[in-house]
Amino acid sequence: MTSAVENAGPVRYVVAGNGWRAGFYLRLARFFPERLQVTAIVTPTAELGAAAEEQWGVPTARTVKDAISGDRPDFVVAAVPWSVTPQMIREAVAADMPVLSETPPAPDVPGMVELWSQVGASGLVQVAEQYPLYPGHAARLQLIKNGVLGTVSNVQVASTHQYHAMALMRTMLGVGFEDAAVTAHHSEFTLANPIARDGWTMDLTPLPAWNLLSHFDFGDGRTGLYDFTDNQWHNELRSNRILVRGSLGELVTDHVVHVRDELTVLESDLVRRQMGVDMNFEGFDLDHITFEGDVVYRNAWQGGRLADDEIAVASVLEQMGAWVHDGGPAPYPLADGCQDYMLALAMDESLAAGATVRTTRQLWAS
Repeated sequence: MTSAVENAGPVRYVVAGNGWRAGFYLRLARFFPERLQVTAIVTPTAELGAAAEEQWGVPTARTVKDAISGDRPDFVVAAVPWSVTPQMIREAVAADMPVLSETPPAPDVPGMVELWSQVGASGLVQVAEQYPLYPGHAARLQLIKNGVLGTVSNVQVASTHQYHAMALMRTMLGVGFEDAAVTAHHSEFTLANPIARDGWTMDLTPLPAWNLLSHFDFGDGRTGLYDFTDNQWHNELRSNRILVRGSLGELVTDHVVHVRDELTVLESDLVRRQMGVDMNFEGFDLDHITFEGDVVYRNAWQGGRLADDEIAVASVLEQMGAWVHDGGPAPYPLADGCQDYMLALAMDESLAAGATVRTTRQLWAS
């Protein structure tokens, strides 16, 4: 079969939910109607459905079954609260419908084990883990794939939280479902919080804040360090930092040190070409990212003037469409999403125990 990317029509999907995260999937379809199309929105009540229809101009339904009847889409996006996500996934699978689940797929390890036992064998469930598809991370992963850093042994993530950070760490290290020894440490301090999700706070008063630092030992010389500060997603007083260390060099966010040959060590940067800056009139958009003159990432979503997170989510949607039509690899299987969240929960377990804990192999790892 041809892939969704090759088809003349757009990738077509139902969005279950109409909250903050669901808005990403709905807005992207507005920006790129020739590539993405929302066929229906699932809301729990008719009142919420009427509000969604007015906001997005898309028909609504109360159940997944009703949303996919008649005009059957390529897949369902489950962008609902954690407590509701497993039921949405089960409804989609019961209707033999591929489903893209927001993270995490269930609220705890027992919930993920139960969900896997119910739907894992179907092969219909993918997780909307967009962080490895961020332009900067995709460029870093391309350097790793190209062997610029040699064999990667250590990854440090001071950027996003929990399962998202685990996805980056595992992907960059090349770790699958291996057990991990997890040691977490929690510290508290004061920190000004000038900006939050809703915008600028207009308050520079230092407030109580916390930091979670956690070490992961995956064996075979592969380790990771998780470093996350309260509200680090938005607080610009804490910078994002990615460190990848390999046998032939290391990468610190966008700066790379590596060997060219036996007598040459080079220092170079990942260079982002952002259009619309100063006297560039191409429109404000990301063009590409280069390394030592070679393009290691090219933005396939130009014209939307998207943020990096939106580019990544759009890429997940298109990969999902291609996968459904047998045109590409699975975007991010449920098993990987479960593994990421199990590792994140192990940090909480280590804090509670005040000691190192070791994860154990779960059903999805088989």
